[in-house]
Amino acid sequence: MKILLIGNGAREHIMAEKLSESPKCDELFVFASSINPGIRDLASIYHVGDLGDMDAIKEFADKNRPDFAVIGPENPIADGVVDILEEIGIPSASPTKNLGQLESSKSFTRELLAKYDIPGNPDFKTFTSEVGMLEYAKELGEIVVKADGLKGGKGVHVQGDHFETIEEGVEYAKQCMEEDGHVVIEEKFIGQEFSLMSFVDGEHVVDMPPIQDHKRAFEGDTGPNTGGMGTYNYPGNLPFLTEQDLKDAHEINVKVTAALKEELGRPFKGIMYGGFIAVKDGVRLIEYNARFGDPEAMNALALLETDYVDICQATIDGTLDKLDIKFAKKATVCKYAVPDGYPTNPRKGDVFTIKPLPTGVKMYFASVNETEEGLVMGGSRTVAFVGMADSIEEAEKLAQTAVEGVDGPVFYRKDIGTKELIQKRVEMMEELRN
Repeated sequence: MKILLIGNGAREHIMAEKLSESPKCDELFVFASSINPGIRDLASIYHVGDLGDMDAIKEFADKNRPDFAVIGPENPIADGVVDILEEIGIPSASPTKNLGQLESSKSFTRELLAKYDIPGNPDFKTFTSEVGMLEYAKELGEIVVKADGLKGGKGVHVQGDHFETIEEGVEYAKQCMEEDGHVVIEEKFIGQEFSLMSFVDGEHVVDMPPIQDHKRAFEGDTGPNTGGMGTYNYPGNLPFLTEQDLKDAHEINVKVTAALKEELGRPFKGIMYGGFIAVKDGVRLIEYNARFGDPEAMNALALLETDYVDICQATIDGTLDKLDIKFAKKATVCKYAVPDGYPTNPRKGDVFTIKPLPTGVKMYFASVNETEEGLVMGGSRTVAFVGMADSIEEAEKLAQTAVEGVDGPVFYRKDIGTKELIQKRVEMMEELRN
């Protein structure tokens, strides 16, 4: 088979690795925005262009005629790349623009859950004018303000993290409304966040292991929000979640899959990534993404034992129920090395080197370009290291040893996957629920 992959970050690097590992993948075509050396070495044809240029992607796909496409980042999905490829008879294991609203419109998703009576929503309101905004926010007590569209993960502002007072939050909401025409104000949840990503073919929903991400830049969950500094999973469930929490999150994904088909008249095909939070009395939905998380993709795909090409094909054909999708019962810890100053004022253009990896660690290039001088940092997260082992302690040690081997102006979080940090999560949930 010939397969088209769109994107060039660490998420796409592991996607490329899993696709090319399949005996069914003869040729891998990649449309990227820069030269990721890890992906380039796996690709039959590697094309550098603008990921927002739908005509260029269409032309590249038409020339190479892949059997199917799979899309890594959110922006091309929101721009309708799947629809463009469909026009020339190329199916995708990713959702159309309309179905991708699950991620690209915060108001769409909240209204969908409300309309179809799906559990997990907060108290929320979508505003199209300032009228009643302050009053509603005060009613809620503590608030979260969500810009409606894609803002590179920076559109959600939480009281206590991004602003202190209700009035400041409402000012931000007014700015968002001016930009997008509407804005969502909702209650703030207290609990522990986790990611539950599922393969979805429009009817069937197959979950990946639950994973916890670390959005804050610095140790102890301090500093500004990032795209994610690292992630971990356990061989079984996350230690602060109950089996019921997982069942509830799965059920929300199943109901949303059915609601999308009913609402939009087409099945959602691709990755449904629920950003959930375990709260005092169950599980709530923070937001949805319509593609693999980054770094979560590194954990989930590292554990995947089933042929990824078969999964993509079954996603397109609506036959995921015919596949026995298996994940290794192991722990993984992923740690990112990021440029000094990230995320607010990151260095870029610096050359960096990486020491040989310890056994049991995989490395995935993210915002990296290859030049005559060597590997150069692009200004966003630089390189991800994934340790996989029978225990979380072992996996964390592997990832930490590897990330320490990056030589250049970078930093990383030492505490991701450590016993101390995970224990804090467990104690917080015990206190909340007792």
